[in-house]
Amino acid sequence: MAEQSAAPERQLRKVREGTVVSRKTDKTAVVAVVDRVRHQRYAKTVQRTKRLYVHDEENASSVGDRVRVSETRPLSKLKRWRLVEILERAR
Repeated sequence: MAEQSAAPERQLRKVREGTVVSRKTDKTAVVAVVDRVRHQRYAKTVQRTKRLYVHDEENASSVGDRVRVSETRPLSKLKRWRLVEILERAR
């Protein structure tokens, strides 16, 4: 008989890539994530943009950077994401 684990498997945290659009607050960046989805009725691909408030502890990012963010526990009223890495610096 196979042994069952005591705790159920944890859900993996969501990871998104986007562009930093604002750096006006300390240790916080606003990242725009673009999702391309197929329209249900018209079958046309449409872009949907979501703005995520991201915790950036070292203030390492700047406007225009491509970044990878990960879901985390609530850090403030709006912040639910943290900066994982900077993929590409702004030119």
